[in-house]
Amino acid sequence: MPSYKTIKGTHDLLPEQMEKWREVESRCLGIMKQFGYHEIRTPVFESTDLFLRGIGSETDIVTKEMYSWEDQGGNALTLKPELTAPVARAYIQHQLGNQHPLQRLGYYDALFRRERPQKGRQRQFYQFGAEAIGSPHPEQDAEIITLAYTIYKSFNIQDMTVKLNSIGSAEIRPAYLTHLRDTLQSKKQELCQTCQTRLENNALRIFDCKNPSCQETLDSHAPLIFHSISDDDKKHFDTVIDILTSNDIPFEHDKKLVRGLDYYSHTTFEITSQSLGSQDALCGGGRYDELIEQLGGKPVPAVGFAAGVERLLLAMDENDTAEAFPLVYMVVLGEGAIQKATALVQELRSSTGESIVMETLRRSMKAQMREAGRCNARYCTIIGENELNSQCVVVKDMESGEQEEVPFSELSSWFSDK
Repeated sequence: MPSYKTIKGTHDLLPEQMEKWREVESRCLGIMKQFGYHEIRTPVFESTDLFLRGIGSETDIVTKEMYSWEDQGGNALTLKPELTAPVARAYIQHQLGNQHPLQRLGYYDALFRRERPQKGRQRQFYQFGAEAIGSPHPEQDAEIITLAYTIYKSFNIQDMTVKLNSIGSAEIRPAYLTHLRDTLQSKKQELCQTCQTRLENNALRIFDCKNPSCQETLDSHAPLIFHSISDDDKKHFDTVIDILTSNDIPFEHDKKLVRGLDYYSHTTFEITSQSLGSQDALCGGGRYDELIEQLGGKPVPAVGFAAGVERLLLAMDENDTAEAFPLVYMVVLGEGAIQKATALVQELRSSTGESIVMETLRRSMKAQMREAGRCNARYCTIIGENELNSQCVVVKDMESGEQEEVPFSELSSWFSDK
């Protein structure tokens, strides 16, 4: 028989990990809700053209990383590699702008990219994020940045930095890109092969390169797009900075910061943590005022961010998650006690809302008590023939070792008082 294992770049989430994952999901979505963002969930695959138009045909995601295929009907489909374009598609398709002029949408979902697996980066991975569609104003940019920062602060992430820049409006882009290409043409051989290709096809993305030699060339010779932005763009950016400052959100202005997808304009930002090492990015985002129109909708301004869940888990303080241990482990002695034990366990689950676990392997008293300790139950209840006769359960405090008898009829209220 074959021995099956997970596909390269994927991983199982085992029960001992899921408590942590659920805590992350619940907290992320909960904080988004506090900010007025409501969860949206899009299909796992979309039309390939959505990503070609939305992300850009020259991006690494499109050229190297998408899982795409043609189905039996001849439709070109792709497992979604990012979430902004699908959310924008849903916004257009369901005419969400007609329901409310400002749509605040949040998500937590699985994505797929065929890239080299590494620490905190898998081929099936998870992201959370938010999109605010409808407002062109800098206070909306500041709100998105504050939302992302607040989520990370809630997880006690250390050594965190908000990097911020403006790449201006789309109108200034052609002239700047011509200037950038002309300036770097004589230095082309000093760039890596990827950057040489980008110089011709998508020059702005050269700034995304992690190659130290390329960065040295850029530092010495490349004009920065921030120096080409308009007065209106500068006013927008200054207002974002003023709001972040008034909200005590620490940041640094990184004039080389550009985002890796075609649809960004104006504000771009990243949040990083030194606890992640060289691959230090926790999340990234920015404004994308032309994406909705590019995908066939009416012109609508928008801003958002996306964040890797695996990166967050790597950066989290080990002590910052609380496992959900059972409140009660029900020790059952003898077949005669099973029916009553089952009824009491269900009653406790309903009355306390807590995790209540019952023995079903019919092990010895010693083995069951050992299991109660192994699963870190707060209390252990014991029911056997003697308890059936006395109509009482023995309740043992697993921390103090103290125990007492509690009548069946009073068991729920006994735990409710704890």
